Amino acid sequence: MSDINEEMKKRIRNAEVLKKVCGAKEAAAFVQPNMTLGVSGFTQAGYTKVVAKELAARAQAGENLSLTVYSGASMGDEFDGVLARAGALYCRMPYQTNKDLRESINQGKVKYVDIPLSMMPKWVRNKYLNHIDIALIEAAAIDENGNIIPTMSVGASESYVACADKVIVELNTSVPACVEGMHDIYMTEPAPNTKPINILKPGDRIGTPYILCDPSKIVAVVQSDVLDGGVKDMPVDDDFKKMSDNLIKFLEDEIAAGRLCDPLPPLQAGIGGVSNAVLEGLKESNFKHLTVFSEVAQGSFLTLVDAGKLDAISATSITMPKPQIAEFYKNIERYRDKIVLRPMEISNSPEVIRRLGVISINTVIEADLYGNMNSSYIDGSRLMNGVGGSGDFCQNAGLSIFITKSTAKDGKLSCIVPIVSHIDHTIKNVHILVTEQGVADLRGLDEFERANVIIEKCAHPKFRPALKKYLEKALVLTEYIGYPYSEEAAMMFRKEVAD
Repeated sequence: MSDINEEMKKRIRNAEVLKKVCGAKEAAAFVQPNMTLGVSGFTQAGYTKVVAKELAARAQAGENLSLTVYSGASMGDEFDGVLARAGALYCRMPYQTNKDLRESINQGKVKYVDIPLSMMPKWVRNKYLNHIDIALIEAAAIDENGNIIPTMSVGASESYVACADKVIVELNTSVPACVEGMHDIYMTEPAPNTKPINILKPGDRIGTPYILCDPSKIVAVVQSDVLDGGVKDMPVDDDFKKMSDNLIKFLEDEIAAGRLCDPLPPLQAGIGGVSNAVLEGLKESNFKHLTVFSEVAQGSFLTLVDAGKLDAISATSITMPKPQIAEFYKNIERYRDKIVLRPMEISNSPEVIRRLGVISINTVIEADLYGNMNSSYIDGSRLMNGVGGSGDFCQNAGLSIFITKSTAKDGKLSCIVPIVSHIDHTIKNVHILVTEQGVADLRGLDEFERANVIIEKCAHPKFRPALKKYLEKALVLTEYIGYPYSEEAAMMFRKEVAD
């Protein structure tokens, strides 16, 4: 007890749990080969950071750990990266963004399973997946009853704690203790006894501010003071600005036509620089009293709070570039009453998304002429990140919007293609496509109409002639029966652009 610093004593308010404070190496010893770990973390926020280093050291020393790791979504390099480089992983799901883990997955060294994020907690609780041997959870505090106060994400932590045999807590003292109260933990009952989720607006609270945990389950508590890795900051270039302007004008026109209400329905935006840049544009717009029902609260949302544009944010994590994280912690009192952090089965709930009429804004790698979207694979076979939560929102949104630049690789490649190499989101669920060139409204259009409007509104001018030739050839070869796609015409397109 004498070795435990005063900050840890203040944050661990349960005497039984306080006795279990130990070093990272001692905690890591509870993890044995072939175990399945349920780990906190979502979009490089709220993940554990110090125990993984000890596990990696064991793997580098020759121990065959072969761990299966379930998370909320992506974790930082201190977890995904170190374990991938050490060869400690057997399976990883349901989402990742780490370059070394991605390489291991694409080389077949790590098994990867990609599912919409709202399914993950229920699949674990319904025993469709492995039993959780150990839940490894980052916390800001542990209350008098042994319950866990999460840090900057919830993800699937509540389900992993509920299902695990043992719990290891990394108590991160770099996260302000006043984060307590920001979370709203609610877990649905199994079907057919699942009750309606009583969220009528994004700021509603329906659960507890902690993850329920029997203190006897906690076998180790390790101190950490490592900041989240955060997402990369992407400068706003002219194309991003044009995309933002195009999206804002479209939303304004929808209100003027009576197809959207004012204030707007809740917004959702996928993670990344493109979404951040587009959302930044809302700061200069005429929109007021915006709300967010999303999986991630990004730095751009906080900018909108500062500008007096945003009233409430519901998400499962808070993530931003690392330099902004410390600044956010200094000013957390300014934002904490506007932010609710929920489990991802609630933040990504199809029921709530559909009922609130969420406007969903997500990015894609490529889009095809018929409105299919590829969010996860390069050339159809090399994993980039995964489908993430975009499937949950795309299928259920009141308005499903996808954004991308019209070209990639310094303008050498068209992001508008005859047919995507991998389909994550089909024409049935995609309503709007936005590029820096313009906006294609695909609602109520058939395949031929969609193809033409995407070429005219979203494709880069230098690729439009080749795309038009493809479409003409495809229509001739298929005699315009149903779906005007032809592999022969697609090959012609690829050869023409290559030349």
